[in-house]
Amino acid sequence: METPILVTGGTGTLGRRVVARLQAAGRPVRVLSRREGRDVVTGDLTSGEGVDAALDGTEVVVHCAGTNRGDDDKARNLVSPAKRAGVRHLVFISVVGADRIPVVSRIDRAMFGYFAAKLAAERIVAESGVPWTTLRATQFHDLTFTTVKGMARMPVIPAPSRFRFQPVDTDEVAERLAELALGAPAGLVPDLAGPRAYELAELLRSYLRARGKHRLIVPMRVPGRAAAALRDGANLAPERAVGRRTWEEFLAAATGQGEAGPRQGEPTSASTP
Repeated sequence: METPILVTGGTGTLGRRVVARLQAAGRPVRVLSRREGRDVVTGDLTSGEGVDAALDGTEVVVHCAGTNRGDDDKARNLVSPAKRAGVRHLVFISVVGADRIPVVSRIDRAMFGYFAAKLAAERIVAESGVPWTTLRATQFHDLTFTTVKGMARMPVIPAPSRFRFQPVDTDEVAERLAELALGAPAGLVPDLAGPRAYELAELLRSYLRARGKHRLIVPMRVPGRAAAALRDGANLAPERAVGRRTWEEFLAAATGQGEAGPRQGEPTSASTP
């Protein structure tokens, strides 16, 4: 009988899709989550509570639990008990740019601490003594949608100038993670990025158009080394634009408004100051 694959954060946006993919492949799955549910072991990676019980009898772990802060603490509270439990493969999801975006100042930490936390977690996984695989992905469509939706609530939208994003479909990331979990440990694997990069103002305009809204978008320059790295495209992976589903396709489905791509002759980005 095959041992269950443990998915941390298995009730979240990415984790539940990974669970579905693994189950479709015929593998038993166990979920570690703070929420109760079917096939769920209740636990908390922030405190370490319940982690040992969740790992009991597992050999493969897919680590999807993460937040904007504290990813390194969660990784630390996972890898030590994983090593004790004899886990033979730990798969971790990280973010493109984790190793290229310097987070040094207070402004950097406040706005871009997520990248530093992911890089710290990567190192914890790599140095854990547990065989591992790490996949870096660009921003998910779902997160991009949530971001522009929140920004669109403002009557005047300040949009960081020259910030570009390369959104990728969450299902495609889940598909790749499941594939990696069913294979052998491979270390740092090639990035997974969406099919196209967009300036933030372009993403905002496409959302506003799909919702039939009109807002003034004002470009703003964000200070700091991390922001400069984003303006240089450190969070992008144009050579790994292997994602299939476009932002326009996702947005059309999410809003029910049909095709939401740029109209002919329409500017696709805000002018920079």
